[in-house]
Amino acid sequence: MKLASFDVGLKRIGVAFCFDNKIVLPQNAIIRKGRKQAANECSNLLKEWGIEKLIVGLPKGGSSEEEMERRIKHFVSLLDIDGIEVEYIDESFSSYEAKELMRGDIKQKRDGRVDSMAAKIILERYLDRGH
Repeated sequence: MKLASFDVGLKRIGVAFCFDNKIVLPQNAIIRKGRKQAANECSNLLKEWGIEKLIVGLPKGGSSEEEMERRIKHFVSLLDIDGIEVEYIDESFSSYEAKELMRGDIKQKRDGRVDSMAAKIILERYLDRGH
């Protein structure tokens, strides 16, 4: 099954793919200039790669958990992804973990590499659960 994961943020959307249920590949992040533009780019990417299931990280815990969950689910509702199953999983600490993994590798933090590494971690967690 062809899988993708998104780490949805307010400025960037981290993206990762997995085509063999083993190796997860981070992709270039999608820079959000606006909701519609980002939703179109995400939808096109999923269609282009023939993705069958999308895993989306949701932050659990923290003061803004409900607000971020609402925003992320609203963003996913804007995607034109008929026939692609969507599953939400806990993304807690994935961005922190991504920053730690990439410490020293990144000079420019706003290029989206950390976001896509977080998406990779989210998808690896999903696969580690035996999906």
